[in-house]
Amino acid sequence: MVHHGYFRSSSSYRCRIALNLKGVPSDYRPVHLVRDGGQQKTPDYTALNPQQLVPTFEVEGDVLTQSPAILEWIEEIYPDPPLLPPGRLARAKVRAFCAVIGCDIHPLQNLRVLEYLGAEFGAGQDAKQAWCQRWISDGLRAAEALLQGRAQSRFAFGDAPGMAEVYLMPQVFSAKRFGVDMAAFPRLSAVADACAALPAFDAAHPDNQPDAE
Repeated sequence: MVHHGYFRSSSSYRCRIALNLKGVPSDYRPVHLVRDGGQQKTPDYTALNPQQLVPTFEVEGDVLTQSPAILEWIEEIYPDPPLLPPGRLARAKVRAFCAVIGCDIHPLQNLRVLEYLGAEFGAGQDAKQAWCQRWISDGLRAAEALLQGRAQSRFAFGDAPGMAEVYLMPQVFSAKRFGVDMAAFPRLSAVADACAALPAFDAAHPDNQPDAE
């Protein structure tokens, strides 16, 4: 299994966490999204992933793209330990939590969106940071509310980490990177602290990747 990724990519970070939780190794191959004008734009990489995004997984002689699809594939191929709870309703609630992050926050803080804000609207670093703070905060506020309505547990949806934490931890990393005050989200912060104490999450952290800067 080959994982083409970038140390700071939230999507690649998700996949690293999932693989670590399941104890599945991968051949990690860095794709620098900024250096050389963006290595994801080279002809060889574009042939693998026409969207020029990370992650891209080469598995079983085929290619997988888009982290939600890759994570579902990982869950199906390596079912233990499970990242989704038993029961259709419970799984739907976890997937909804993940979608708040994956669909409503992450796309708006993506590198290509920030580059477009600068190139087309002249947004400087302060404006880009304010943009990210706005949309990250809005999304995390919704995610916090989803957990506040649940009984207290060590992790978001129970006493073991799962798909919710796979999505949450990269978003917490990005929130801190863009100066979002996580004190406004006590339940999310408590879950993040519990995750940070686990080796699977520590090993997946951007600072611990071979391409970290």
